[in-house]
Amino acid sequence: QVQLVESGGGLVQAGGSLKLSCAASGRTASIYTMGWFRQVPGKEREFVATIKWSDESTSYADSVKGRFTISRDNTKDTVYLQMDSLKPEDTAVYYCRANTRSATLSWTRDYWGQGTQVTVSS
Repeated sequence: QVQLVESGGGLVQAGGSLKLSCAASGRTASIYTMGWFRQVPGKEREFVATIKWSDESTSYADSVKGRFTISRDNTKDTVYLQMDSLKPEDTAVYYCRANTRSATLSWTRDYWGQGTQVTVSS
């Protein structure tokens, strides 16, 4: 199993910045990708960004491209989400997700963090 602990959420004014962290522990050698998703009440959880553990290739939702940056510290098994130029519509609970896979791809499993609230005031 993989355990994920998120931190860094809070309240910020529009145009400001926040940096989220997600520390992984447990079977981290099985991590294939780590990413961030967000959810507002009444809506489905949506993809924000992801990073591939092996080569650090990244992918972003169109809504955050150019404003958010995902990165990792492989010495700490930690993924970060630097959020700049924040907008009120970025307000959501942000969740960290780890996608794990066996070397032979015989299984895959997702793990989720507990979520951290990000509120952007106008």
